Amino acid sequence: MKVALINTSDAGGGAAEACMRLLKALQLQAVDVTMVVEHKKRNDPAVHSVEQVMFGRLRSKINFFRERIPFMLFRERDPSVRFAFSTANAGTDISKLDVIQQADIIHLHWTNSGFLSIADIKKLIALNKPIVWTLHDMWVFTGGCHYSGPCNHFKNQCGNCYFLRDPEDDDLSHDGWLRKKDMLSFAKNLSVVTCSNWLAGVAKQSTLLQTFSIQAIPNPIDTMLFSPKNKAAVRAKWRVDPSAKVILFGAANINDRRKGIIYLVEALQILKDKYAGDTPMEIVIFGKNKHFDTSVLPFPVHQLNTITSPADLAEIYSMADVFVSPSVEDNLPNMIMEAMSCGTPVAAFNTGGIPDLIDHKVNGYLAEFKSSADLAEGINNVLNVENHNKYAAIARNKVEQMFNNEKVAGQYIDLYRSVLNRVSV
Repeated sequence: MKVALINTSDAGGGAAEACMRLLKALQLQAVDVTMVVEHKKRNDPAVHSVEQVMFGRLRSKINFFRERIPFMLFRERDPSVRFAFSTANAGTDISKLDVIQQADIIHLHWTNSGFLSIADIKKLIALNKPIVWTLHDMWVFTGGCHYSGPCNHFKNQCGNCYFLRDPEDDDLSHDGWLRKKDMLSFAKNLSVVTCSNWLAGVAKQSTLLQTFSIQAIPNPIDTMLFSPKNKAAVRAKWRVDPSAKVILFGAANINDRRKGIIYLVEALQILKDKYAGDTPMEIVIFGKNKHFDTSVLPFPVHQLNTITSPADLAEIYSMADVFVSPSVEDNLPNMIMEAMSCGTPVAAFNTGGIPDLIDHKVNGYLAEFKSSADLAEGINNVLNVENHNKYAAIARNKVEQMFNNEKVAGQYIDLYRSVLNRVSV
């Protein structure tokens, strides 16, 4: 059984990290698996770069700008939604690559940012190979948005899209929805996977996917790598006060509207005014930051910028007393799983796939959606020493039991075998 995983990149962003982790998990189970990407950022022989094999970096950049510029100049409602909508009208035909031709199963992941157009995906479907498509957001069954927010047009058909400058019945989102409807009409051997139970439930409500097999399989994690480290030692290394309560926040891009940093600011101010007292508290933030002024936060801040080393990440999670995720739209956040695997409890909003990870007041705290006050209460609840120690042990145990490499790889192997059996009948 030869499996070809397909994702825009092998690093940078949650889907890339999840796909790379699945590659490693499948390799550990002796599956013949490769990964096809547009942008290769790691030195891994199992990852094949389309840039290197076919057209080079220039062609990739051209496709990216063909995808983005028309939307930015003529369609987007405002810059805050710039990367919240993908038209997939430009890309690269990878259907003739040897690694694709030789694969028994094509396993799609996140393919936007100019990698695969809808027409390119249709060419993969036309190969008549079994296709597994793991959804990392809602894009596959919407007219172009990655998360629909309050809109439910995907339940019928998209149009009048609030991401667009001039929404109307026959707008860009409606065109995208029709192109996906046409593409999926040929997908007779498609099995859909979502990383969370929430996304599985939403996908089943969509007119585009409701006739397909849909199941939830989580992302895997290396629980040996992401494991608790000596807190005193890592705080000394990262120059963080050994006696302070440390609050951690991170995101690939902390200015991403979905990551909810405005709620973090409000919650931390409430925490200081209502709960902190004389307890010394410090904040550690990591991730790309172009605009956010950390001086608005009410406690001393350590800004670490982008962290690419998993070993460094494990240390950073381990030195914290609580990881805070104020995200308002998310599937199955890798960072929450990573923090829990390192024995650091999480306070987060009760939304999306986050409840698959956090059990309220068992291994962390699920705050009322968009309630900064309840998020502050959740941070305080986790920082309570008795709660923290209990939550930390249960959080770590849950990740070890449910999200380890062997368990998740086994679920995918079972799916691969079942789709191959269906095709052979």
